[in-house]
Amino acid sequence: MTFPRAFFRWRPHPWHGLEVGKQPPGLVHAYIEITPFDLVKYEVDKVTGYLRVDRPQRTSSQPPALYGFIPRTYCGNRVGALCGAGRHGDGDPLDICVISERPITKSEVILNARVVGGVQMIDHGEADDKVVAVLENDSFWGNVTDISELPAVLVERLRHYFSTYKLIPEEAAQFSVERVYDREHAFRVVAAAIEDYDEAYGVG
Repeated sequence: MTFPRAFFRWRPHPWHGLEVGKQPPGLVHAYIEITPFDLVKYEVDKVTGYLRVDRPQRTSSQPPALYGFIPRTYCGNRVGALCGAGRHGDGDPLDICVISERPITKSEVILNARVVGGVQMIDHGEADDKVVAVLENDSFWGNVTDISELPAVLVERLRHYFSTYKLIPEEAAQFSVERVYDREHAFRVVAAAIEDYDEAYGVG
C-alpha cells in the first residue's frame, strides 16, 4: 500500500519525528506535555514517544503556562556554554513555555510558538533552560515580540514556578533560577540546541 506524502503510516516520535518549526529560532513548534490544569508531571518517554507519568506534583503549585519542548533540539555543550564556561546541558530536548489567552486543556498537541525570551535554570549543575513563547496568532498575546512586553506578574509566576516546583521538604534544593533573559538570548539558546541536536543525532 502506498501513502500520501503528508501521511505517516506510524506515529512520528514527537522529539525526533516532528519538524523544529516554520522559522527557527524565532518561530518554532512546541510539543505540549503539561497544561496549566495538570497537577501531575507528565514527560515524553524518550523511547516510545508517548507521555509517561513522571510524578504527581508535591505542592499546590500549578504550571502558569503550557509546558513542553521544541522538537529536534538537544541541550548539550553549546546550550550549556551559554549558561557558563564548562557547563553542560541536561541532555533533554529544549523546554518551552507557551502563553495563550484561551485555555488549552489538552496535552500532546503541537503549537506554533513565537519565542520571546527565556528563564535560565541550573538543575544539578546542568543547564536546563526554559524558553518562553507566545502562541502564534493569539488574539491577545500574538503581537508580543519580547518578554519585556509581558506583564511583570506573569513573568514572576514563571520564575516562581521553576524556583519551587521540585522542592522537597527538609531537602536542600539542587536547582536554581539564575535569570530571565530577552528574545535575542533566547534565539541563541534555540539555535545552540538545534546545533547540539544535529551533532548528537545527525541532521534530519
